[in-house]
Amino acid sequence: MRAYEQLEERYRRALSLQSIQAVLHWDSAVMMPTAAAPARAEQLALLEVMHHEQLCDQQVESLLSEAERGCDELDPWRAANLREMRRMWVHAAAVPADLVEALSKARSRCEALWREARPASDFDGVAPALGEVLRLVRQVAAARAERLDCGLYEALLDQYEPGTRCADLDPLFDDLGVWVRGMLSRALEKQATDPPLLPLEGSFSIEAQRQLGERLMRVVGFESDHGRLDVSAHPFCGGTPADVRITTRYDQGDFLKALMAVLHETGHALYQRGLPAAWRNQPVGEARGMGTHESQSLLIEMQACRSPAFLRFAAPIIQEAFGAEGETWSADNLYRHYTRVEPGFIRVDADEVTYPAHVILRYRLEKAMVEGDLEVTDLPGAWSEEMRSLLDLEPPDHRRGCLQDIHWFDGAFGYFPSYSLGAMLAAQLFRVAVSQDEDIVLGIERGDFVPLVRWLRKAVHSEGARYTTPELVRRATGTDLDIAHYKEHLETRYG
Repeated sequence: MRAYEQLEERYRRALSLQSIQAVLHWDSAVMMPTAAAPARAEQLALLEVMHHEQLCDQQVESLLSEAERGCDELDPWRAANLREMRRMWVHAAAVPADLVEALSKARSRCEALWREARPASDFDGVAPALGEVLRLVRQVAAARAERLDCGLYEALLDQYEPGTRCADLDPLFDDLGVWVRGMLSRALEKQATDPPLLPLEGSFSIEAQRQLGERLMRVVGFESDHGRLDVSAHPFCGGTPADVRITTRYDQGDFLKALMAVLHETGHALYQRGLPAAWRNQPVGEARGMGTHESQSLLIEMQACRSPAFLRFAAPIIQEAFGAEGETWSADNLYRHYTRVEPGFIRVDADEVTYPAHVILRYRLEKAMVEGDLEVTDLPGAWSEEMRSLLDLEPPDHRRGCLQDIHWFDGAFGYFPSYSLGAMLAAQLFRVAVSQDEDIVLGIERGDFVPLVRWLRKAVHSEGARYTTPELVRRATGTDLDIAHYKEHLETRYG
């Protein structure tokens, strides 16, 4: 027990450093003056190295081994925490400190350049920095792959989806890619028989959109005394469980995209807030992988907030926000806008039917880059080729092509599969939730998300990383993750 207690204190310090990094990353994206980027890069690199040092000195490995020899004395939560400590240590100890520092600085530099390059569609301006990030990411992947006995890409994937391998994803995504093309054809055929969509025209002030977003965030369950909403180049949820920071981006000609982005990130925020407070700053108190995290945001956005039930509640609030009235602003017309299927270039704006194609494209490309089969200079061409293959579209510029997402420019290779894994899990969780509690759908229709959030708190949020992902899914839903629930959801809504 003494060894375990020492580990708890050490990991508490390490994860506290990580929480400081999270707030600084948010500040970099939202408030930091552009000229401060080099200084911020140094700050983040220092924190990254300090975090690495907390986990990787020789004493930690000895303490882990000693604690594991006495693990029978630990209760289930502490035993799970020890398991997660070992997993975190393996990922950290595989990488030398100088590589950790170099990658942190390269990521900060590349992300700052991306923020300028994206609106200008200037891929050439950021390509060298992305090439340097990729070079260092490959070194990290090689170091971790040796420890984990897996492939290069899998070593990066494992930090987001523990235990998942390409042998799991390749057949899943190949099947999903083919199925999506058929589903898209059926959805477009059905949509063509519907009455004409009434356009939502007007200039929607950013302030009105912000107030609307904040109002509906609170309806869903966001606690404004534990978080805030801001603007960034790419919507995200960051911060810490006690201080959740979410962002969106606004378009004065189209309020729909920003509003659903806000509700999506609110789903992430609810998960952050619901993680077990007793285990804060311990590995077992962290989220159970990013697929689980994405399931929570997609469940709120896609399953709940794009439903007819929610829009019957939200339509009058939306009308009030923009001083609008008439059939154009009815719940039915809003629902048809939010479920309109139309292949497009931008992932975060994609409809549910085409969204998987965007994820599959990125999975294939990032895997090829990490494994050395695709160089940065060839990325735009490969992107266009995959987009044509999956959605019959040709990006007109880099802004709507390979510059649109922040992930690679921030060094996050291996993340994209989490989006589709999360969508599958969201459909399965929601189906089970509403079958167990009829008040969930009734509550959504009257703007009461307490029944839904209560179910999610018990089944997912409060468990943190106590169980492996497959164990968590089985405990919450009674079965393994099954893509059939996701396909059935899409068929029911769009087929």
